[in-house]
Amino acid sequence: MGTLALIDYGAGNLHSVANALKAAGAADVAITADPATVRGAERIVLPGVGSFRACSEGLRACAGLEAALAERVLGAGVPFLGICVGMQLLATRGVEHGITPGLGWIPGEVRLIEPADSTIKVPHMGWNDVRARSHAPLVASGEAYFLHSYHFVADDPAHVLATTSHGAELAAAVGRGNIVGTQFHPEKSQAFGLALLSRFLEWRL
Repeated sequence: MGTLALIDYGAGNLHSVANALKAAGAADVAITADPATVRGAERIVLPGVGSFRACSEGLRACAGLEAALAERVLGAGVPFLGICVGMQLLATRGVEHGITPGLGWIPGEVRLIEPADSTIKVPHMGWNDVRARSHAPLVASGEAYFLHSYHFVADDPAHVLATTSHGAELAAAVGRGNIVGTQFHPEKSQAFGLALLSRFLEWRL
């Protein structure tokens, strides 16, 4: 299966993600920010917890990491999974604490959830339905655990792989080609999340 690089840029619950990946069948998980390790990885997972700005700045503070990720994911086409803010960083930009550039791998913007119904609270926290679209790789319909106040608004609706509802329809997963991101936390989503991680470990393009 080869090495799976779990990116450590100071903004993820790395050990719970690593444990979930191992429970799903991963044999070699490297928790790393080393560009050379990333360039040798057969699969890459980018977690993320906190604000879009802090995560973006943390990623870019790791010398050579963004370039290595682009080389491996965009250039070599290895399977990539972004989780929570790791998924949001795929966007063109986020607006939390001011406009901050994302990786720009999936065009779109990360905006505050603004429910039309004032009784619906933000953040969106807890278990909710995931409704997968017919063209979605990896993502199935079911229930997953969410914790977020901002959501990914894709420029191209075809990049939305699954949706959920919290005062409005929100993207639960986005992707294109070898890139998939989930707004929910697979590592906190019990059997549903482990099944997704297992499919990611077996994913061939």
